[in-house]
Amino acid sequence: MTDQAAHASGSRCEPESAAGGRRLTTRETAELLGVKPETVYAYVSRGQLSSVRAPGGRGSTFDAAEVEALVRRTGRREHTPAGNDLVFRTGITLIEQDRYYFRGVDATELAREYGYEEVAEWLWTGELRPGVRFDAPAAALAAARRAVGALPAHSGSTDRLRVAVIAAAAADPLRFDLSPRAVLSSARSLIPTLVGALPVIGGTKPGEGAGPGEGAERDEDGGRDENGGRDEDGSGTLAQQLWPRLTARPADPASLAVLDTALVLLIDHDLAASTLAARVAASAHAHPYAVVSAGLGVLEGPLHGAASGLAHRMLTEVVDRGSAAPVVADHLRTGRRVPGLGHRLYTGEDPRGRTLFALLEKVPQAADALAAARDVVSTTARHTPLHANIDLALAVLSVSCGMPAEAGETVFAVSRTAGWIAHALEEYAERPLRMRPSGQYGGPRPPQPLPTPAPGEGHGEDPPR
Repeated sequence: MTDQAAHASGSRCEPESAAGGRRLTTRETAELLGVKPETVYAYVSRGQLSSVRAPGGRGSTFDAAEVEALVRRTGRREHTPAGNDLVFRTGITLIEQDRYYFRGVDATELAREYGYEEVAEWLWTGELRPGVRFDAPAAALAAARRAVGALPAHSGSTDRLRVAVIAAAAADPLRFDLSPRAVLSSARSLIPTLVGALPVIGGTKPGEGAGPGEGAERDEDGGRDENGGRDEDGSGTLAQQLWPRLTARPADPASLAVLDTALVLLIDHDLAASTLAARVAASAHAHPYAVVSAGLGVLEGPLHGAASGLAHRMLTEVVDRGSAAPVVADHLRTGRRVPGLGHRLYTGEDPRGRTLFALLEKVPQAADALAAARDVVSTTARHTPLHANIDLALAVLSVSCGMPAEAGETVFAVSRTAGWIAHALEEYAERPLRMRPSGQYGGPRPPQPLPTPAPGEGHGEDPPR
């Protein structure tokens, strides 16, 4: 009988070894780790576990403390359910019962109490550092600005962000160091570099816009402090730096609070398409800049990052026409989905949208856009009861504050960068290249003949005239 067979039959080892430590059988170890018995022996071969032959030579035993330490480092693996859905273990975001949590903490409560940088730092390290700020290195910021400045004038914000990431990566000779400390250092510098590389709308000079007295700093107790604030050139909160790159209008405390809260709410949302791409890149041990580039590449797809822009254009039309009815009718008549409504992960309200709508009530200039959003929801609810999602809430912010249609996508991309980094940190600790699915071939069965040139496209012959 093999070691695996002996333990599968239920044989148990002595509860204590000669050294006094509790010992586990292969089956018990596999159950604790959430893996197959064969995988336990793979851990042994990689040096992650040590084994001792059981008394009588029947199978191996494992030190319980060592196994439990491995569980703490890697977590318990959950078996992938049957079907076509990809499932990966993560300790970052949980979505259940129309609520979502960052590391077990209600994400909407985090967004109401802390700023973007504080939550990002906590998500990465587990440490809450009130008042923490991320700074862009001068060399990386200069390189990113030069690269972005060379783009055509019609380039979108995602184009600029993608180029800025590449430039920042080229300016960082230590980018291939994937130790947690190095990755965190890169992340803390990359995010403000991305923001600083975006052009200021209307040519606002440094120090204008969200300057002193117009910020939404947090007070010593973690709540919002609407006194104080800093300029757009890197000395304020990330929301303050981003604001003049979204609109030429000066920031007021209520609007800036909405932006900062949106940045927190959008940090992560389980394994969305862009996050999955980021984890695949991290699985190949791509450096963090490349991980973010992978996420941004997917974000450009019209089914992922563009939703808030569609909601912005729809809401603008509703405000201009004074009613949602003709706008909704036009969408349905042309076979278009009404944007900003519903979410596949929530049966009820999107908690992110609900949180932003509550804050938008405090923004005086948002009254018309809010009324238009409510009109859209009530009009469509006559046939299909769909709730407003965060894309519609972002559209209310962008429409009411004079931002372009792509502003919501910009906020999304900047915010989600912190989430991609969090997932990269998780993935770097996993087995490399574990995300290697097998293709199901559906082409012609071999052997097939060699292809032949099409008529008139022979080996260098002139086509007939």
